[in-house]
Amino acid sequence: MSGSSPAARLQQLFEGRRLTPTQRRIAHSMVRRAGDAPFLSSVELAELAGVSQPSVTRFAVALGFDGYPALRRHLREVTPAGPVAGGAEDTYNEYQQAVLAEIENLRHLAELLADPAPVERAGRLLAASRPLPVLGLRAASSQARGFGYFAAKVHPDVRVLDEGGSMLHDRIDAARRAGASALICFALPRHPREVVDALAYAREQGLAVVSVADSAFAPVAAHSDLLIPAAVGTGLAFDTACAPMLLGRVLLESMCDALPDAQARLEEFDARAAARGLFIE
Repeated sequence: MSGSSPAARLQQLFEGRRLTPTQRRIAHSMVRRAGDAPFLSSVELAELAGVSQPSVTRFAVALGFDGYPALRRHLREVTPAGPVAGGAEDTYNEYQQAVLAEIENLRHLAELLADPAPVERAGRLLAASRPLPVLGLRAASSQARGFGYFAAKVHPDVRVLDEGGSMLHDRIDAARRAGASALICFALPRHPREVVDALAYAREQGLAVVSVADSAFAPVAAHSDLLIPAAVGTGLAFDTACAPMLLGRVLLESMCDALPDAQARLEEFDARAAARGLFIE
């Protein structure tokens, strides 16, 4: 760590932490002022980030320190007294660092997929479920909708469950009564309690649960028959989910492999789309 830039060291300190949006705002302000960060008072940092002073204290505690003074002491200890001789890392701004972190997440996913057995098993479970419920709430709703959009091109009955509330269990019941045997869930931070409850209920009703989550230790793990992790990026104010999205596409590919008529359905859709002039070539 001693050969990296102050901004890179700060980024490493924050990496993988589950911070609130306010805490991330503080972290970003520190990265932007990495050279000054070890010498800012809590009041100065609060003003810089546009937050309250108690928020700065809670931020330090969230990083594992007793308080902001302990965090500042740590930063001073790891900050070199003189200029740092750096390489390309020194020129990376916070946006580039966020992109590089996502690239690293994709590398980890590639390593995980060296064993294709879990993805192939998931593809078979999803292909066999008629209908196929796809669950994703709040931050994960876009993942569920994206998966559902493409899955519907090859699967005869896809039901996206992207809204919570008292109807969620009813919709799981309806899918089960219609013949569903499996459910796929996209679970991303911050994890809604409602998703965990819904998965517990789905398994009680006899559904096999396949989950895409940010970690093998995510709250949904206890209620999943098969969980495949894909890390999210935490370098910006809001999580980035490139790896979970790509994993969703990989699962779609595996599901297509398990659906004997998938190619015919795709060709049929393309023919109808062309006849309707649906897309601009």
